[in-house]
Amino acid sequence: MTCHYCLADCKRFGRHRNKLQRYRCRQCGRTFTEPHERPLDEMRLDFGRALTCLRLLVEGSSVRSIERVTEVNRDTILRLLVLAGQRCEKLLEEKLRDLDVEDVQCDEIWGFVRKKESHKRPEEAHDNEIGDQWCFVAIERNTKLIVAWHLGRRTSRDTLAFTEKLREATSSHFQLTSDGFAPYRDAVSYSLGMRVDFAQLVKVYAAPREGEQRYSPAEVVDAVPTVRIGRPDPDKICTSHIERQNLTMRMQIRRLTRLTNAFSKKLENHGCALALHFAWYNFCRVHRTIRVTPAMQAGIADHVWEIGELLK
Repeated sequence: MTCHYCLADCKRFGRHRNKLQRYRCRQCGRTFTEPHERPLDEMRLDFGRALTCLRLLVEGSSVRSIERVTEVNRDTILRLLVLAGQRCEKLLEEKLRDLDVEDVQCDEIWGFVRKKESHKRPEEAHDNEIGDQWCFVAIERNTKLIVAWHLGRRTSRDTLAFTEKLREATSSHFQLTSDGFAPYRDAVSYSLGMRVDFAQLVKVYAAPREGEQRYSPAEVVDAVPTVRIGRPDPDKICTSHIERQNLTMRMQIRRLTRLTNAFSKKLENHGCALALHFAWYNFCRVHRTIRVTPAMQAGIADHVWEIGELLK
């Protein structure tokens, strides 16, 4: 080993806390560590323990339960979540481009940060980082691939931001189905135009029954398919797959589990948890129906990724 400063020969000088070999220059006395990769940037957490934390996160464990199991401080786990989430978001932006899709379904799933919208104080009314947060998700029916997603409010502006991401992620003509959310009509028309055969499945709910519990699901009495653009196949006007994906998110993302104290306290952490889930779902999780990962089925990956590959 040669010194970086005086180019003199060095001798071994013990090991670093992360078990890497250290060296000391015979001439100037400076010490340094052997060349190595830093997959976690400046974090000193052992990479194996970091992967264990990430595996527990994507399996729906809470931060504090992971702290008890791995003996890693919860603040370190949250910093790891932010680091992994930012890299996963960048990965998804690079990989989900110009995809050839056939049948896409989209929906929104509700969550909240710090407190629910109805609990906000008057001075917090215009703070969009507090309160209800909606995640727009688009899934390809055949490959099960999450094609696009967007975290924001349930407004026309965020709906347009979502459809713009869907436009950038796709390149072919395809059928698109959504629920009856009204802003989809203008947003899809503006972003995708005649590239899609667009239909909405408008659900009709029954009136609340006497004695119905607060969290009981409303009874759907009818679902009316409504054509908006083009000529969509009536047999494919369906939102069952994206609604099943919503259940997967509720089960795999602890922050979206209802009636718990595991909700997000920061919007950044909420977004990073979603990005980590979508990257893991697309590239690492083998789907039981297609028996490969959605990314392999879509042709953007050639093997089942390990969760550590999401950090590269």
